[in-house]
Amino acid sequence: MAHQRNNEVIRLERESVIPILKPRLILTLANLIKHGSDRAEFLKLCKRIEYTIRAWYHLQFEDMMQLYALFDPVYGASKLEQQKLSNEEIDQLEQNFLKFLFQVMEKSNFKIATDEEIDVALSGQYLLNLPITVDESKLDKKLLRKYFERHPRDNLPDFSDKYVIFRRGIGIDRTIDFFIMEKVDMLIARFWAYLLRKTRLEKIFLKRFKRHHKNAQKNNDDTDTEDYQEDAYERIRLENMPLSFGNLLNKTKIQEPTFERIIVIYRQASSKSKIDRGIFVKHFRSIPMADLELVLPEKKNPGLTPMDWVKFIVSAVLGLVTVISTLETSTTDWKVIGVVLSTLIGYCAKTYFTFQQNLVVYQNLITKSMYDKQLDSGKATLLHLCDDVIQQEVKEVIISFFILMEQGKASRECLDNWCEELIREEFGETCNFDVDDAIQKLEKLGIVTQDVIGRYICVGLKRANEIIGTTTEELVLKAKQGTINPNSNSNS
Repeated sequence: MAHQRNNEVIRLERESVIPILKPRLILTLANLIKHGSDRAEFLKLCKRIEYTIRAWYHLQFEDMMQLYALFDPVYGASKLEQQKLSNEEIDQLEQNFLKFLFQVMEKSNFKIATDEEIDVALSGQYLLNLPITVDESKLDKKLLRKYFERHPRDNLPDFSDKYVIFRRGIGIDRTIDFFIMEKVDMLIARFWAYLLRKTRLEKIFLKRFKRHHKNAQKNNDDTDTEDYQEDAYERIRLENMPLSFGNLLNKTKIQEPTFERIIVIYRQASSKSKIDRGIFVKHFRSIPMADLELVLPEKKNPGLTPMDWVKFIVSAVLGLVTVISTLETSTTDWKVIGVVLSTLIGYCAKTYFTFQQNLVVYQNLITKSMYDKQLDSGKATLLHLCDDVIQQEVKEVIISFFILMEQGKASRECLDNWCEELIREEFGETCNFDVDDAIQKLEKLGIVTQDVIGRYICVGLKRANEIIGTTTEELVLKAKQGTINPNSNSNS
């Protein structure tokens, strides 16, 4: 992930998610097959592939759901008590559940957000203009730390011992409004930035930002520019808006890339009297990167922004200096002192009420994220993930088999490129096709082989259906229709 200064562009690694609905994918590929008999065999094969893959994952998903029932924040405690387990046994079950969960997240193409991604996302502001932090004292630090000690990973964020943020998919959010108070704050911020430059204090206050920007710019320079336009997401912020009466008085459009799916995993800290075993799994959608604080667990009530404190302190110092200098003169002008004090109080009051207005906006955003942005939590999130894994696996297998069926033979690299080209040309979508996973599934199904030089070859459609065989789901459907053949066999 990289952040570019000139045109405020955020670049992200292309993901392996196939963003096409399965029915549309199957129907489109089937229509590309010329002969009707082959088309019918292909449609039958697609169903058998899905039924078989679903059967493969059924036991794994069932084990994960049974484990989560013990750690559900609402009902898990009572179920754990019924099990009469020791603390060591419960600890092991916790780790088993996390292992299943992280495997499902990986299969569903979710990625753990890194420190760099978080820093770049939060380097700007969008709708949320208050500093939000996590109350770490309310979060457990043992559960996730123990998991990552047993299953080390690279590029883990600093907060990974307290909570984990998974992200998948990128979108764009746009808002058009007058942004009156935000524009006033922007003008004040630019004025203070000008003063900091003139007083040479900029290096002290902006040291952290410059260090971050240098690292981000380095990563941006190291990134291959071939797919720049495909992976670039523009950020339009008020901070970079050209100064003009038109821009200040008219409606303005701001734009921010979004994380289309975010899943946050954490556990609340236990009290002295009772150990809390509940594991929270929360699922959000379309969260603007700059407002990522909305999904953080156990947020503290926001305080004044650094800019508010600067305005308070500088205003107070200037006011006191003016009052003291006036009192030191031989002819004290109490009217001048009154004007200075009233101006100072009024300015501080204006800063305070601006903060209160931002606080109301923050509360509204939190409410909106809970009702509009939060898709589900707990068991519902796990069920969604399980189905998502199956859908992605099925689509990968179908696309790769179709390419081999049309091309005849292909190396691993060619198969990868052809699958991505098919998705781009037929559906207008781009993704980083996971060819390794697709080949593994095709070989497990027994419908793909390799020749002596390592190229992959698929069997014919009819033979592929014979190899997979009649599935349990097909037998159930035939039984419902009263057409079941007693001699039929099920392979799944």
